[in-house]
Amino acid sequence: MLRAHVVEGVPVVHAAARHGYSRASFYLVQNAFERDGMRGLIDERPGRRGPVKLSPEVLGFLRARRREHPSASGAELAREVERAYGVRLHRRTVERAMRGLAVDR
Repeated sequence: MLRAHVVEGVPVVHAAARHGYSRASFYLVQNAFERDGMRGLIDERPGRRGPVKLSPEVLGFLRARRREHPSASGAELAREVERAYGVRLHRRTVERAMRGLAVDR
């Protein structure tokens, strides 16, 4: 689409329509290409980029609690996080986070 416009001189409206894009989308693609080259044309993965509620403070709290109480369940730790930070976590979120944390013993 960009090549059609730049090299072949096809008007933006026609180049975009020929490739299934709107004129506005053409300009977004063009800006991404100018900013980042070919990498700018690669789609990002959809969805969130990781857990939203697991801030560094919450992870530090979980690490400390796990050191103090190694047998605490995910549900227990989730309740403690809610009491301490007002952040509601599912027990599985806590369990996954704990698997990813290296606990210094």
